[in-house]
Amino acid sequence: MSDDRSTDESAVQPDGGHASRPLAEPTSKQSTLRRFFTRDDLPPYGALRRWLLTTNHKDVGVLYVVTALLFLVFGGVLALLMRIELLTPVGDFLSADGYNQTVSTHGLIMVFWFLSPFAFGFANYIVPLQIGAKDLAFPRLNALSYWLYLFSGILLGLSFFQGGSFSGGWTMYAPLSVPNYMPQIGSTTTILALTLFVISVTVSSVNFLTTMHRMRAPGLTLRRMPLFTWSILLTVWMMLFAFAALLAALLILSSDRILGTTYFTAEGTPGSLLWTHLFWFFGHPEVYIVFFPALGAMAEMFQTFTGRRLVGRKWFIVSMLLVALQSFLVWMHHMFLTSINLQIKTLFMITTIGISLPFDLMVFSLIYTMVKGRLRFTTPFLFAFGSLFVFIIGGITGVFLGAVVLDYQLRGTYWVVAHFHYVMVSGVMALVGALYYWYPKLTGRMYNRRLGKLSFWLFFAGFNLLYFPMFIAWETPRRVFDYPAELTGFHQLATVGGFLLGFAFLLVIWNCYRSLWDGETVSSNPWAHATTAEWAIPSPPPLENFPGMPSYESGSLDFLDRETASTDGGTVTKPTPSSHDGHDSHASPWPLGISIGSFVLFLGLSGVATGGIYVPITIVGGGLLAVTLLGFGLESFSVTEPAVAERWPFAGIENGKLGVWIFLASDIVLFGAFVGSYVFLRAGYGWEAWKIVPHNPIPGLINTYILLTSSFCVVLALVAAQKGRRWGVVAGLTTTLLLGIAFLINKGIEWIELFHHNIWLSTDVQASTFFLTTGLHGLHVVLGLVIVLYMIPRALNGAYLDDERPVEYFGLYWHFVDIVWLFLFPLFYIL
Repeated sequence: MSDDRSTDESAVQPDGGHASRPLAEPTSKQSTLRRFFTRDDLPPYGALRRWLLTTNHKDVGVLYVVTALLFLVFGGVLALLMRIELLTPVGDFLSADGYNQTVSTHGLIMVFWFLSPFAFGFANYIVPLQIGAKDLAFPRLNALSYWLYLFSGILLGLSFFQGGSFSGGWTMYAPLSVPNYMPQIGSTTTILALTLFVISVTVSSVNFLTTMHRMRAPGLTLRRMPLFTWSILLTVWMMLFAFAALLAALLILSSDRILGTTYFTAEGTPGSLLWTHLFWFFGHPEVYIVFFPALGAMAEMFQTFTGRRLVGRKWFIVSMLLVALQSFLVWMHHMFLTSINLQIKTLFMITTIGISLPFDLMVFSLIYTMVKGRLRFTTPFLFAFGSLFVFIIGGITGVFLGAVVLDYQLRGTYWVVAHFHYVMVSGVMALVGALYYWYPKLTGRMYNRRLGKLSFWLFFAGFNLLYFPMFIAWETPRRVFDYPAELTGFHQLATVGGFLLGFAFLLVIWNCYRSLWDGETVSSNPWAHATTAEWAIPSPPPLENFPGMPSYESGSLDFLDRETASTDGGTVTKPTPSSHDGHDSHASPWPLGISIGSFVLFLGLSGVATGGIYVPITIVGGGLLAVTLLGFGLESFSVTEPAVAERWPFAGIENGKLGVWIFLASDIVLFGAFVGSYVFLRAGYGWEAWKIVPHNPIPGLINTYILLTSSFCVVLALVAAQKGRRWGVVAGLTTTLLLGIAFLINKGIEWIELFHHNIWLSTDVQASTFFLTTGLHGLHVVLGLVIVLYMIPRALNGAYLDDERPVEYFGLYWHFVDIVWLFLFPLFYIL
């Protein structure tokens, strides 16, 4: 066994420079604004412009990690406020509402704004390196996802200054979350902040899935992918579908708060049960979404610091795949206390036990890897080993909650709090280990080893001192500050542990910050047994990552001359360094601009129902968003796809088309959740007793013909583009625009007629479901028409004659919108 100094410290120390050229200085005649937005190349690291304009995956990864740590401090301060309150069994520090706000926002920040973004900071930085890509498939979308994430968190922080933040728990159970019980504007702001965060996640998911499926180095099949990349791939697939369900729930809840719909408050319908289904269909996969990246990082560290390949690697991957699939089949075990019948509860108890079995296999795989390897107790490995230890405790205690009878006794107690944190914070422990593990790669410097090990022992001791007493004091009720006086000692121990854990986190942050300046410089691979591709290049990596085209076709990593690599899937046999073919763009101001516009718009929407200053804020935000989206569309931004890559199972689909398909897959879940909500509420109300809102099905039938005809016109435009007929393209797109406008006019006339009969969104649940679901579809139509308005002037200039793909991509979206209407028409007009 050895310590951190057993690593290869005698290797050549690179200068750690970045292969980017500084911007040419603008002339004196250029305006300050133009100088700021000049983006031929990335500014140097020390320039503020670089971090505001960058789209490079490594920079975005660093921004994610740093921002997530800041939100960790935010959420950690809230946690310590809770622990101070719980020093005594009576409320004597925070008010009742203040405590509820603290508990709720602490949970939201840690689950959404810290855990996943912290993991995806590493994913942004490391995954393209591990798969041999120059960047992610859509660099501007990558930057957009970060800025939306940042501004969503700022929006959450502002909620405290709008009469109070959300106070209904991080699960946001209805009807407590509707204005009847929580009228403050800050509660609406919190919901909108989470909505903005989900949009960020969706953008990121499309980007990562396209990249990992279409831009892997030749020879890097899915079976050969590193375990961390595998964990991210499965995580992102879960995110794509789970967060779409959450987005549907948040849109409905926002509508209840802003527009006055009655999804969760209508009498005679199971509205509160509807929220529980929607939330936990997202909520249980979210547990694995949070933990999987930590599991992948843990596997990488176990391999590196035991000096051997993971035992049962193939079955480890199969287990992760099984968990990812099963994660969507166990959500109702969070609902054992609801009115669901016992047979259904028993079925979900069985699926809960079933999903624990693949985890058993993964745990044994990690343990046997340690048994068969030579352990090196470096700081990263200590955190990874500690994570495995506490995760086992969390998993075992979770089995109790999988049993219906025990769940009745334990659900509302601190047993759940302790179990949940033993699972989730075990993931945090592994990710802190990942921070130490990849820190030399990110910075070119080594962390302070003594402080690293001290931070682990403080972390491990503080964690267990904080959470283990909660198992003993399990009779403490959740989410309240009153508890039996005889449990005071356990809660005081937990509070001491909380402050110790907080100090450990600060020590980690201080170690990383201080080591940037005085840490020893390191070689490209400071770990003796690290074998993944990121360790084969300098630390930190150059701008476009690799000296040539990475290839695994020989069985190991080679760098081939890009100019001589064939485009038919073959590669040359002579590995020679080469510069990259083409010049990719790495900076854009529009992701930041779009995010600012979205932030202002959502801030205005939070209080638009109350009028006042929020109305002009909404208008300004909408205008700013429209301008920045236009700038994004008009910007010339160069991204080259690799000529040769592993692309199974999407070899025949280019990046853009695959991105559209992935987005539409998410949109299917979104509309499926809306349609499912309608069916669920109607079935609970009584299918035959339900009142059909439209007085006449004819307007809906007319709109069906309009949309079908418009889809045909898009096909004609695509055919014209393929044949090089400019006016055919213009005619097809223009007719689509006119038909889409006709659809909206017809829909508007129908709505006005309903308004004249005093049928509004807030009239009853039947009207709420009709207006909101068809309104969401109408919003998709509007977005499609905005795209057409953008495309028609370009078509007049012959933009799509040499490359018809944009017309095809738009067609995919438009056909999807039409297909959705084919489901909505019979549901809301006929059945």
